[in-house]
Amino acid sequence: MIETPSAASSIYNQLLGVIESIEPRIADATRAELTDQRASLKLIASENYASLPVLLTMGTWLSDKYAEGTIGHRFYAGCQNVDTVESVAAEHARELFGAEYAYVQPHSGIDANLVAYWSILSHRIESPELERLGAKTVNDLAEDDWEILRATFNQQRVMGMSLDAGGHLTHGFRHNISGKMFRQHSYGTNPDTGLIDYDQLLADAREFKPLILVAGYSAYPRRVNFARMREIADAVGATLFVDMAHFAGLVAGKVFTGEENPVGYADVIASTTHKSLRGPRGGFVLATGEYAPSVDRGCPMVLGGPLSHIMAAKAIAFAEARQPSFQSYAQAVADNAKALADGLLRRGVKLVTGGTDNHLVLIDVSPFGLTGRQAEPALLESGIVTNRNSIPRDPNGAWYTSGVRIGTPALTTRGFGPDEFDRVAELIAGVLKATTPVTASNGQPGKAKYTIADGVAERTRAAAAELLDANPLYPGLDIEP
Repeated sequence: MIETPSAASSIYNQLLGVIESIEPRIADATRAELTDQRASLKLIASENYASLPVLLTMGTWLSDKYAEGTIGHRFYAGCQNVDTVESVAAEHARELFGAEYAYVQPHSGIDANLVAYWSILSHRIESPELERLGAKTVNDLAEDDWEILRATFNQQRVMGMSLDAGGHLTHGFRHNISGKMFRQHSYGTNPDTGLIDYDQLLADAREFKPLILVAGYSAYPRRVNFARMREIADAVGATLFVDMAHFAGLVAGKVFTGEENPVGYADVIASTTHKSLRGPRGGFVLATGEYAPSVDRGCPMVLGGPLSHIMAAKAIAFAEARQPSFQSYAQAVADNAKALADGLLRRGVKLVTGGTDNHLVLIDVSPFGLTGRQAEPALLESGIVTNRNSIPRDPNGAWYTSGVRIGTPALTTRGFGPDEFDRVAELIAGVLKATTPVTASNGQPGKAKYTIADGVAERTRAAAAELLDANPLYPGLDIEP
């Protein structure tokens, strides 16, 4: 459970008062957001609750400074304090994950992934090509040579997990910039088990020959063997890039160790700080010493001015994650996910891969006759916040979907344990069983409309309120209306 400093109520009420003097609607929306988050079962796997020190660190005058460049090599004067902030954040990140190098400037997970992709391209393609063309930098290239370099960049290949199998948009999805940057090929999961088939992946990689092999996920409820992924990358001469945005907290908390920890196997790792790591919204990149010089050019290669106040908050979050209590938290996240999955299975809910061994659970709602577009709002109406999600080989596509993704990081932060998550499973199963799809006006089965049996939503909200009241969010933080 997040601790609340004794002075927090006074600080936040004064802060909101200052905001209210300029634009009351923003102050009201901020108060309402805390009320809403306190009153709902937050089960979105990519969300969490940051500590008050992290939140407070974001609201400072560090926001006012431009600091493009790198530590000690800025394009603006007067960046000595930003240098300190970035150095401290990078130091904590390196120590926390045991990485050779950490880059904390990315504003988001997508930014971090773009830095990773372009750093790999720079290291694998640009540097050797410049040497071949007899140039030190791209500025030294003649126009014809520059066109050769650009054409070489545009022919590279990336191979990542498909969106319906649990991958992310940035792993080569064609409508995302990653799918437009590269010639792309996706790998899926075994149709019978829903698990990664490493032998099949190796065979596909040998045929496709990617420059970059992407490992990681946003909706795959199992752990990944990064030793196997490294073997596959080495077999085809690929750089292994891991996106650990979802499970960074489980790596930091020593839940994922050995071959399940990407550090030591991946050449480059990108992540967010706000999911299981419980920090501010932002991203970061870890790399081996070989790739560090390329990653360090994230600005101006991909990024503009770093958000110095967010880097400061990242430093606080990394420092918090280095405390022994964070390891207990991370283990509880995994234990609670198992309790949630087991509770759903006992109540007849179908889960992709039949369970979980990380922080998330993927529900297949099709046995209830529902789409994700029906199940998600039905659960929300009942006080349970989730997000619809594709499942492997989803017949309803990425918009309507056949699945709902849920996760345990946020409610674990509030203090929920296995018993509470079993009760949450009971509530979810009850709502899904009580929800019926509504036929569209043209007589065809509707994909978005639904009805819930009388009284179910109200009873579920009341039961959720009991769980939430017993595990308050930011206890002791009293915000005046």
